[in-house]
Amino acid sequence: MAVPVILVVDDEVSIRRTLREILEYEDYAVEEAEDGEVALVKLRASKFDVVLLDVKMPKKDGMEVLEALSKEQIDVPVVMISGHGTIDTAVEATKLGAFDFVEKPPDLNRLLLTIRNALDRGVLESENRRMRQTIVERHAGELTPILGDSPAIRTIKETIERVAPTEARVLITGEAGTGKELVAKWIHGLSKRKEGPIVEVNCAAIPSELIESELFGHEKGSFTGATKQRIGKFEQAHGGTLFLDEIGDMSLSAQAKVLRALQESTITRVGGDRSLPVDVRVVAATNKNLLQQIEQHQFREDLYHRLSVILFHVPPLRERRMDIPVLTENIAERIARRNGLQAKPFSPDALTALQQFEWRGNVRELHNVVERLTILSMGERITQLDVERYVLPGGSTANPIVGLLDRYDQFAEFRDSAEKLFIEHKLTQNDWNISRTAEAIGIQRSHLYNKMGKYEISRGDE
Repeated sequence: MAVPVILVVDDEVSIRRTLREILEYEDYAVEEAEDGEVALVKLRASKFDVVLLDVKMPKKDGMEVLEALSKEQIDVPVVMISGHGTIDTAVEATKLGAFDFVEKPPDLNRLLLTIRNALDRGVLESENRRMRQTIVERHAGELTPILGDSPAIRTIKETIERVAPTEARVLITGEAGTGKELVAKWIHGLSKRKEGPIVEVNCAAIPSELIESELFGHEKGSFTGATKQRIGKFEQAHGGTLFLDEIGDMSLSAQAKVLRALQESTITRVGGDRSLPVDVRVVAATNKNLLQQIEQHQFREDLYHRLSVILFHVPPLRERRMDIPVLTENIAERIARRNGLQAKPFSPDALTALQQFEWRGNVRELHNVVERLTILSMGERITQLDVERYVLPGGSTANPIVGLLDRYDQFAEFRDSAEKLFIEHKLTQNDWNISRTAEAIGIQRSHLYNKMGKYEISRGDE
């Protein structure tokens, strides 16, 4: 789960600075805009989770920004903040789609609660859109294929066809970036539950104190800040599939409750006293050795046996090098299509060179390298020389400064491209662990999230 990014829009520097300090202390990432025009530029270019929007500003005021967002269908929860609040203004803002209206100076507790509620609404709406898109893609036959003809991949595809139509629980193991999520999606897509939702929970990204609320939901008033009832992932996945990704990072207390839910097919919301029936198929995945964790008393053995009715192991890319050419060509086509570019073919010697690397980041790292080669190579096709220029022998991204010098005339463009390459390289080195990467490169975690948002850096499509 990524850190929420909040855009603070206010013409007063002191207010922006104060709000930034408060929000960053609460572990939110923050960007600023000094007026409505700057805010709209940022909102059109980047995705934000919440906007704190002042009403009275030069150039474009808050109401004009809100109206533009509505017309352009930019979907983001907006909390209006004003020192000149009136009932009429609040009513008009609500009609234009504002989530809430807070008067200056804002009460800190109320503001933070409003932001959390706005984030909850945004997450729910995003989840609903994602579910609808998943169903559309599935019916259109656009689920990303599992590519490769290596013995291991053939076995995985054959096993999916046999296992998917059953109700058997599945545990998928493999290193980060190998494509475990894709296997889970295919199991759901070929199952009898394919008309229902597939709901994903990244257990490693949710703090231990929140995981139970995330999985099972909570009742209003069950803990501080629980101002309304929340439906958990088990209930959201009713009639479909619940994908528990990185389950090896789940706390022991949450493991006990998941075990009970699997045994009894019921859940109880946090703070509730009613058992609620749930009909879900659980597919779990991990990049850890759960048997070793059981010996170290970090994972429940009874839960392991409940989850591992069917075991899949997705091998690392270095163990199926014969699949690299077909993966590379497919990734290159999708990157070109997504960016409106002409797909560049890879020469045979370029593909042979790629097969020699270790690919510690697996398919995810291959995706990033292919994208870089597609963008930076100057010819009509990608050659061995391009690979030698932009990729190090270990499979990690090389320092493509020479290519950037050839490509850019303006310093600002060169600086941004170099910074993006540096951050991607360090993220790959640290297995996309945000805290570890931020510490390694000497910046705050929130600043790293801001940079990732600015340059649209993501892990890529496994």
